[in-house]
Amino acid sequence: MKNNYALFALAVTAGLASAATYAGGLHEGGIQAPKNATNTTASSSAFDIVHAKITTENKIATFHMAVAANAGISKPTAIGGLAGSDVYSYVWPTSLNSSSVGFEANAGILALAVTSHPNFDDTPLYDENSDGNTTNDGDVWHSHWVVLQPNEACGPGALGVVDIAADSQPQLPKTWPGLPILIDSPGWNPTFNAETVEVRVAFDNIASLEEASYDGVTAALRVNQSVHAPLLCVVDVKDVASGDLSLPGKVNQ
Repeated sequence: MKNNYALFALAVTAGLASAATYAGGLHEGGIQAPKNATNTTASSSAFDIVHAKITTENKIATFHMAVAANAGISKPTAIGGLAGSDVYSYVWPTSLNSSSVGFEANAGILALAVTSHPNFDDTPLYDENSDGNTTNDGDVWHSHWVVLQPNEACGPGALGVVDIAADSQPQLPKTWPGLPILIDSPGWNPTFNAETVEVRVAFDNIASLEEASYDGVTAALRVNQSVHAPLLCVVDVKDVASGDLSLPGKVNQ
């Protein structure tokens, strides 16, 4: 599996630092990463990871990520349709088995993602912006579980969210949003505060997470122009906390 993560980090050269300091102070534990001196704009700083961490208390896990500045300030441009649209994301790839959140076992790389995409809505059960309509909230930052696999159709060495074949009926979480990909919309609301983003997630079996490893990634994904397999590809890895997606993070450390 480690080699698959290395594919995802193609062309990413950021290193692993022993500590990271910035305006918000020192984040202890987890994965510490250096601030990129070339990221000087608000948009670039918003995806420049300096810290990633997962901690647990009782059956609640907190997924934490800190960037150089302005977490969540940058969102994709609205183009008025699904085809060819972009998804911006803060992602925690994990070693968890996909079955731990309701997908088929061993389906691919399970990751928690906080995403924004103004051109479509994939959380039909939730009203993120509290306007009484659950179908127009794609631009509001929200969370997903996604299952990733290397997919050459997305580009050499690139990953895509796993497609669901038309004639297949894989096991899916109860909050699967109906898209033909391995994605879940569980409704865990992310919280942004200056340079940080956090998501609190409940687990029936928290022990499985506490034994897992993880990394932190910021990335852009894109919907295929034909809205067909592959539906959603990773097209721009902006930063990787470890530098090489080796999943060095240990929960509660």
